[in-house]
Amino acid sequence: MNITAIRQQERRKDRYAVYVDGTYSFSLNADTLLAKGLVPGQELDAEQLKTYLQLATEDKAYGLALAYVARRMRSRWELEDYFRRKGYTPSLSDVVMKKLARLGLVDDAAFAEAWVRNRRLFKPVSRRRLTQELRQKRVADETIEQTLAEDDADERTVLRELIARRRKQTRYQDNQKLMQYLARQGFNYDDIKSALED
Repeated sequence: MNITAIRQQERRKDRYAVYVDGTYSFSLNADTLLAKGLVPGQELDAEQLKTYLQLATEDKAYGLALAYVARRMRSRWELEDYFRRKGYTPSLSDVVMKKLARLGLVDDAAFAEAWVRNRRLFKPVSRRRLTQELRQKRVADETIEQTLAEDDADERTVLRELIARRRKQTRYQDNQKLMQYLARQGFNYDDIKSALED
């Protein structure tokens, strides 16, 4: 078997299609292609071709996983769930997870810290709601407790700021609607009532 051509892909300019004996066989990203030293005219035996096909699968899965974590940090469970939905084999998932871990992209403590920081900045909610959200992401209870212990936000201050923000909207001029909204954000009824009276 012979590599007859290597062509840059049209839609994904960072990937190159490798043709063996005149037909498309697999694609690799530019770095992997250079590292492996593949060139047109190179001879491949069946075992080498099988190795490159496996490498191409890993390469593509890793690229997709990087794009997935680039949008926002993910918990370990979210990554495992993503791999399941993509239909990755356990061995492929393990290879990709190890590569991501080497880059520091598989860290539930860092994920929980980023999640809490993001929520505090953009959509304030109660500690109870943060705990619930992190549990939905399958973060360990110990990690959640440690992260929230390090969070210096005062619950009552967060509640007051949220009330001030929502009062600017006409639909939250009614105390009943505002109380329902705040309860959905995980705040305690007595704290809500006290903050509204203030």
